[in-house]
Amino acid sequence: MKKILLPLLVCFAWNASGQLTFPPDADNEKSRVSQWIGPVEITITYNSPNVHTDDGADRTGHIWGDLVPYGFTDPRFGTSKSSPWRAGANENTTISFSHDVKIEGKELQAGTYGFFIAVEREKPWTLIFSKNSTSWGHYFYDEKDDALRVQVNAKDSEFTEWLTYGFENRLPNTCTAYLQWEKKKIAFKIDVEDVNGIYLAGIKNDLKGAAGFDWKNWQSAAIFCASNNYQLEEALKFAEAAISMRFVGVENFQTLQTKASVLEAMGKNDEASATMNKALRHSSAGVFDVHTYAKQLLSEGKKEKALEIFKLNKELHPEEKFVTYVGLARGYTANNDKKNAIKNWEIAIKNLPADQKMYLPQYEAELKKLKES
Repeated sequence: MKKILLPLLVCFAWNASGQLTFPPDADNEKSRVSQWIGPVEITITYNSPNVHTDDGADRTGHIWGDLVPYGFTDPRFGTSKSSPWRAGANENTTISFSHDVKIEGKELQAGTYGFFIAVEREKPWTLIFSKNSTSWGHYFYDEKDDALRVQVNAKDSEFTEWLTYGFENRLPNTCTAYLQWEKKKIAFKIDVEDVNGIYLAGIKNDLKGAAGFDWKNWQSAAIFCASNNYQLEEALKFAEAAISMRFVGVENFQTLQTKASVLEAMGKNDEASATMNKALRHSSAGVFDVHTYAKQLLSEGKKEKALEIFKLNKELHPEEKFVTYVGLARGYTANNDKKNAIKNWEIAIKNLPADQKMYLPQYEAELKKLKES
């Protein structure tokens, strides 16, 4: 008796431990596609049927309204008596959002949803996001589980053999998800209202951990806000922390320049100017730091201020015989002072460092252009 029961018990235990893995029904392979809108992740998981059957039968013209019925139908199994299409094959198609979004202008909370479509012959199609994402197919669909319904128009498209989901029209705060199969395409817009707010929430949370023990991270947080003109009061707190937070803050050219940038973004121009002047004269301010700041001013069209900073760089670093003269040459050129521009280019080229020799033709071309103009 024991010899007979042992194999049976082993078999029973094996079956109880989980399911065996076989190919998907009708070879409708499982597929997954993801897209990010900034920090917001969107993932669609589905089984992908094709137009032609395994035996080669062509179902073109028999997909919509035939294989995929119009409207809501009785699946004749499960608890549902009125079900939309499962928007794919086999088990539920699901769509996940890591953060709250808007679908066609309507709010939808973060989470994973069963995705269904009520297909229509002439009218707009109804897209359904159901809070029931775990049931098999549409057999247990219940309207009471609907989190959101939106209507969109289907469009004719080029032939697509395999049912395919994808994303297009991607921008920093929006994208369009689409389903394309046979000769139809349906698309819906996904928006994230405050992408920068999500980023900032993550940054603030990170700064509460190990990242908060490095002044560079506080500086980067301030730069993020200032460059996006976002939450500038918060940016100023970050900038000041980078300079003076206990055990962390460091006052140097970089942190002072960052604070000046934030103050300028806030419209506090006098404070910004005073802070930047302090940065330029700080012991940590190297010749390249000052030179790069002056070049930034040139790119912003502030040519008189840029020339002033190039002159300051020469005053602060009299030992430097190349970078400071290149700066003066560019500053004078921008201010249409050809005589001084030529003079400083000639001095710079005369003192060309070994690591700059590869750029000599470029510098000589700029000098020649000035002399011939």
